Amino acid sequence: MYEGTPDYPDKDRLWEIVDDYDVTQLYTAPTAIRAFMKWGPEYPDRHDLSSLRLLGTVGEPINPRAWKWYYRHIGNEECPIVDTWWQTETGGMMITTLPALNTMKPGSAGPPLPGISADVIDPSGDPVEAGRAGHLVVNKPWPGMLRTLYKNDERFINEYWDEYSNPERDQWVYFPEDGAKIDDDGYITVLGRVDDVLNVSGHRLGTMEIESAIVGVEGVAEAAVVGGDHEIKGEAVYAYVITEDGQEESEAFREEIIAAVEDAIGPIARPEQVIFTPELPKTRSGKIMRRLLEDIANGDELGNTSTLRNPDVVHDIQQKVSSE
Repeated sequence: MYEGTPDYPDKDRLWEIVDDYDVTQLYTAPTAIRAFMKWGPEYPDRHDLSSLRLLGTVGEPINPRAWKWYYRHIGNEECPIVDTWWQTETGGMMITTLPALNTMKPGSAGPPLPGISADVIDPSGDPVEAGRAGHLVVNKPWPGMLRTLYKNDERFINEYWDEYSNPERDQWVYFPEDGAKIDDDGYITVLGRVDDVLNVSGHRLGTMEIESAIVGVEGVAEAAVVGGDHEIKGEAVYAYVITEDGQEESEAFREEIIAAVEDAIGPIARPEQVIFTPELPKTRSGKIMRRLLEDIANGDELGNTSTLRNPDVVHDIQQKVSSE
């Protein structure tokens, strides 16, 4: 652990630390990995990273392209990657592949850990079919689980257990408010927060799966997708895209991005607008502040920007949208 940003004094700071101290485990966020991708592999290539034996990601879903870049350029295709899903409230990791035991699938967190009973269900509480989006739940107690909120048992139940539990039958289901998919092998792909799931013409679309399709396009460094009001669809897809150095922000490239989304998900997910931007509004911890992007998409007055590390970018994006 160290204080400061990964690009100071230069963009190889993390790799210099790995090299100098023979670091064996690296645990970072997909947002950081996408920044490393944008800067280019020449920075990790400056250093000996052979001491690394395990790579991890945390904090948000990782898209397959970023996963593969991490695996190749940081792990030299030799280090297992654990894409861990958990919360502070769960007391520890809940869903992830076990290094060297489970098969890794780029973009998928993996199966529940031993002792964890997790599933993906629809709004009525029934398990979803493989490949369909639903709500991630934990439907049995587990080691390390939280017991209550401080002096507020009622809020604890309402906040985490009220949605799908049946106290009369002593059936308690923990709902972390994350959307997810599950495949035929029982691997769970987390799609992001339920409030990051868009409802386009009655179809539930995870922002993560749309973003994953966009950043899968060669030349895209990072993307953020939000919903905006639409008279016919109810909600429409708005995509904010950062291109890699040297990639032209052309109309042809915009159409290539739209085509990639339609090909990966379907025409229903076609972005209403693709906005190229050099930066995304992020907090000092690196989280994208999507509510400001939603304000821009809807033409609303911008909310509080005081927690941003780059507040000027919001107004730059706003001007760019209004001029297109």
